[in-house]
Amino acid sequence: MMSCTVCLNRYVLSYGPVFEDQPVDTIYPEESPEAKITMSCRARANPPATYTRNIDQDEDNHYTLVGGNLVISNPIKNKHVGKYTCKATNDYGTVVSREAAVQFGYLDFFSSEEREAVYVKEGQGAVLLCAPPPHYPDELSFRWILNEFPVFIPLDKRRFISQTTGNLFISKVDSSDSGNYSCFVSSASIAKSVFSKFIPLVPLAEPKGNEYFCKVQYTVCLNSSPLHSPIPQIRWRKMDGELPANHEVSMAGAHLQLYHVQYEDEGTYECEALNSKGKDWHRARVSVEAFPEWTESISSTERDISSDYTMSCEASGKPKPHVHWLKNGYPKSTTLSTKVSSQHQGLTFEDSGMYQCRAENRHGVIYADAELRVIACAPTFEHNPVKRRILGAKNGRVVLECRPKAAPKASLSWSKGSELLFNSSRSDGSLEILNVTRADEGRYTCFAENDRGKANSTGFLSITEATKITLAPSNADVTAGESASMQCAASHDSTLDITFVWTMDGRSIDFDRDGAHYERNPNGGSSGELIIKNTQLNHSGRYTCTAQTPVDNVSASADLVVRGPPGPPGGVRVEEIRNKSVRLIWSSGADNHSPISKYTVQCRDWFSQEDWRDATTSPPDVEGNAETATVVDLFPWTEYEFRVIATNTLGTGDPSSPSPKVTTLEAVPVVAPSDIGGGGGTSKELTITWTPVQPQYYYGRNFGYIIAFKPHDVYEWMKVTVADPEAKHYVHKDSSIPASTEFQVKVKAFNIKGEGPYSLTAVIYSAQDVPSEAPASVEARALSATEAIVWWLPVIQHTVEGYQVMEDREASSQRVVVSSRENQTRLENMRPNSPYLIEVRAYNAAGYGPPSHHFQIYTKKAPPSRPPKIISKKLKGTSVNIAWEHVEPLANESTIDGYKVLYRKAGLSTGLLYTTRKRSIDLPMPRDGDCVVEVRAHSEGGDGAVAQVRISGKHQSKPLHPSYMTVDSTKDPPPILYDCRLH
Repeated sequence: MMSCTVCLNRYVLSYGPVFEDQPVDTIYPEESPEAKITMSCRARANPPATYTRNIDQDEDNHYTLVGGNLVISNPIKNKHVGKYTCKATNDYGTVVSREAAVQFGYLDFFSSEEREAVYVKEGQGAVLLCAPPPHYPDELSFRWILNEFPVFIPLDKRRFISQTTGNLFISKVDSSDSGNYSCFVSSASIAKSVFSKFIPLVPLAEPKGNEYFCKVQYTVCLNSSPLHSPIPQIRWRKMDGELPANHEVSMAGAHLQLYHVQYEDEGTYECEALNSKGKDWHRARVSVEAFPEWTESISSTERDISSDYTMSCEASGKPKPHVHWLKNGYPKSTTLSTKVSSQHQGLTFEDSGMYQCRAENRHGVIYADAELRVIACAPTFEHNPVKRRILGAKNGRVVLECRPKAAPKASLSWSKGSELLFNSSRSDGSLEILNVTRADEGRYTCFAENDRGKANSTGFLSITEATKITLAPSNADVTAGESASMQCAASHDSTLDITFVWTMDGRSIDFDRDGAHYERNPNGGSSGELIIKNTQLNHSGRYTCTAQTPVDNVSASADLVVRGPPGPPGGVRVEEIRNKSVRLIWSSGADNHSPISKYTVQCRDWFSQEDWRDATTSPPDVEGNAETATVVDLFPWTEYEFRVIATNTLGTGDPSSPSPKVTTLEAVPVVAPSDIGGGGGTSKELTITWTPVQPQYYYGRNFGYIIAFKPHDVYEWMKVTVADPEAKHYVHKDSSIPASTEFQVKVKAFNIKGEGPYSLTAVIYSAQDVPSEAPASVEARALSATEAIVWWLPVIQHTVEGYQVMEDREASSQRVVVSSRENQTRLENMRPNSPYLIEVRAYNAAGYGPPSHHFQIYTKKAPPSRPPKIISKKLKGTSVNIAWEHVEPLANESTIDGYKVLYRKAGLSTGLLYTTRKRSIDLPMPRDGDCVVEVRAHSEGGDGAVAQVRISGKHQSKPLHPSYMTVDSTKDPPPILYDCRLH
């Protein structure tokens, strides 16, 4: 016969297999350089487990078992694709791992065929098709390259990439979208990317049409890509409730992503696209399914022989999972339901083993593992004896526990001293004594017996004085922010320690966590006073003080009322929606023990976004007993949401949750465009400009403008309609319009409901005619190799605003514009030794007049390109002589007229300029510091390259000698100032 002590020790030290690492689904890239697949399997067990797989190693030498791991060397697709399981076995049973699939992943290259160009009119939407190549697995990510790798197109309001098809959607194409596009496809599973041949996108002409596209991909990501002009605002909502808190909107509203999806996220989602032309919407249904998950599981247990035991497991999931049992790796039953039980009546040793519960639906399989061990042994108190000393409070209740270990269950009896106690124990074998007195003190023994043996254990019962409340807490009433105190004191047995425990509405007060508000009386002892600092509304409730010793406890309670501002109203909803008003209904919130005196209604609209403002109501003051109000002075055809705030004598409470969003009805616009003006433009045109009406004043769909205009001496108004609400100007072209003629202009707005009022009438003028005369006596003269001066006689016309001077040389030309007050200008950056034709035109806002006659000039030859070579630097008393060799110009360079010498302090760009025809010069020695001498040749083509030499001041101790001379003729010459001074 095995003792219970041995049973327990063996149970702790040895156990059946428990998986620590199980195989997982594996995708092996077909192009992988690592020619093997490793599937892990490891179980904790004592004695250690042995492992087997559902494969035949003898027939396939690709398989190798390394410990519990399976290695597939040089895997072959048609041979090794499939599902694998691992079995772990020891003396106590067998467990089976979850199934793991092996698949081969691939991503083929795109076709090498050229892609056709996509032509689309500017302003319309375009779709570029990706058409990804064959691949496995299905999960891919998509980006698009523009013109060259790695330039990826940015995603914004106009551009969206579907992560389902890879297609690129562009809303309102413009000229900047022109280019070559390539679809870039990546498979994260096999770490490979490929890209398609380039697709040319060619924008054409002007916007046309009103096409709309809204695509919804509804698993976890929802996408809405409208191709529309003007570019719309996109909003998402859930038809049967609020959008989940775990959502994110990106790509300018086109992409809705739900994270950590829950069952309650299931429902219908709507994307709405809204612009000044109107709105459209698209809906899609999101269905949420789930992997199996245990709601009731099994755990390892030890059970007595011949006892009854039921193991149960239950799984949730969608679709509904199928559940069945395995024992030591083999099916135990064929039960197919979400809850199964394994019943054992009259357990035997054969029932011991490893049990697994398996739940499966189309999303996967889960296992729950447990070991059942059946034992038999004689009673023992070794691990759980009767307490040696038991304390009981006078007149109280005492329970003496008796819990021996025995299998099967032992029968129990009690004795006091030598006296047997009959019918005294409870069903669990414990001894209960009510209203104890000093006479109940003594030695108590518990006897345990089963068919395998006997045992007993003894303890001593001592009686103490009872604990009593001597000062109970009293009810209190305070205002939020004030402090309150609750008294509590008790008497108790002097041999015992006493502690005071406080609860609020049945929950224990945590003085460490809530120390900012709750504090104990620092004196302690037999007093347990509670101080509540800076009371808040949530501190209202029933407070209970419990005085407790190791033997007994006693309690007393009192109520605390904290008064404060009211809580938020609830159930705010909107009824009776009109174009400028709505009726609001709500339910009163908690008054927090002070009557509500008034309500404030706030609103926010689509245009103000997060900014709440006080709404105008009728009546203006909403009394505290009201639960409805009419909100007035709203904008027509505007989306609003509302909230309500309650106030009482103690302050203003938190706002209610926002109401559902509603849109007011449409109405005729009442705001006219402002800043009416215009004029100018090209000949035979009348340009009219205005500041557009802000969108909140559209008041309805199909918003636009009506422009009325007429010559000042004509009675009838001409009218045109502009349908674009964002338009800022209109150009009227008429060959009969005389130049610079006075016109009267006014503009008004319209929408589907009608026309609004006209703006104030403005006076503008039609475009001028271009100047009719050409400038006369145009002449020019070359100043150097790169500059020339041009002059002319001005045109005598009051409409001339300026002149354009154009120099023309072969295929290149340069234009210089001057005001009408000028009649000459300089031309720069010309080419040396080159012919130029000079032409002058008068211009105004209408355009350019006729050209003058052409005047031809030749620029000078280029200045010398070589710097002078400085050959000496000699000290002569208080001066220094600098000498250089003559510069011989090249054939295409100007003749030398002389030399320019700039004498300046080191670090400065200006100094004293000398001109000489000689090849040397005497310069004064600097008093201190260094000076720089720059020498360059001068010609009619300009100044040549520069040579430099540095001169040290008199404070230098070293003698002046050519060996200290610095010559740098490689740098560009600094600018020469003809009014330079010596610094």
